[in-house]
Amino acid sequence: MASLERLSVGKLAGAARALLFAICAVAVAGPSLAAEPKAVTVFAAASLKDALDAVGAQWQRDTGKRVVMSYAASSAIARQIEAGAPADLFISADLDWMDYLAKKGLIAEKSRVTLLGNRLVIVAAKDSTTSLAIAPGFDLAGALAGGRLAMGDVAAVPAGKYGKAALETLGVWPSVEGKIAQAENVRAALLLVSRGEAPLGIVYATDAAADANVRVVGTFPEDSHPRILYPAALVKGSDNQDAAQFLDYLKSPAARPLFERQGFTVLSAPTTH
Repeated sequence: MASLERLSVGKLAGAARALLFAICAVAVAGPSLAAEPKAVTVFAAASLKDALDAVGAQWQRDTGKRVVMSYAASSAIARQIEAGAPADLFISADLDWMDYLAKKGLIAEKSRVTLLGNRLVIVAAKDSTTSLAIAPGFDLAGALAGGRLAMGDVAAVPAGKYGKAALETLGVWPSVEGKIAQAENVRAALLLVSRGEAPLGIVYATDAAADANVRVVGTFPEDSHPRILYPAALVKGSDNQDAAQFLDYLKSPAARPLFERQGFTVLSAPTTH
């Protein structure tokens, strides 16, 4: 009986030690789990994907902090932020959609900066023989040969708005207005050309550089459309302290070559708005 009693006491002591160990382990692990930094959530124009993915990955390696990107047309992500989407940072492909959120008091105005510039081009499939000299009255309709011109939504997507403005300036819009394949963002327009579903498309130079299945057949004169600019700002109400650090990183010399590699023009100073 005594041996059985000693055995039971031993088992209880062992269980108690195991329980104490488990409690200590939770106590040690708990604070470290709680201290894990929240990822910075960036809502950005679709045309930024390749460059911003590279910058984000480099920032994570440099700092050990996390960043999560959400890409779509500037119009779509601006409206998502307006509806309460949990973004920390907004990067638009034009000034209009940043102004839209600013007027609604949804960005931290003092954080606003214009980061980048871009060019507008016409692309065709890589094996296409099409060649265009973009100038007033150029025969874009003839170059389509019965097909459609892929563009971002001309009423909302910045690349579509820039494209329509350029075609209007050059006197070409009336000849192609009924032949437009409008896409939800510029990368979707690029995909229509890349897959051969549209013979030509209007996209940014950086988009063309990101897809090996297309080639540039013409570049629009810069004075044919509003200047292509990418403003960025912190979203008002964000409590993520790392968001400002990531925005600073986007403006830093460390990020510059990654943007330039994709064909963006890096602006050395904020542009007035």
